[in-house]
Amino acid sequence: MAKKTVATLQKAGKGLTKVIKMVKSEKTGAYVFKEDIVPNDKVQEYLSKK
Repeated sequence: MAKKTVATLQKAGKGLTKVIKMVKSEKTGAYVFKEDIVPNDKVQEYLSKK
């Protein structure tokens, strides 16, 4: 799966970044990882929101 994501990012251009954020689940209290692909200029905005 990681190879597919890397290939997708290379085709789409250099303006995208894969961001992995650790979020605490409200149901179980366990931490889960949320992955998204965002534009380079929106990375800090994405990480700062809840």
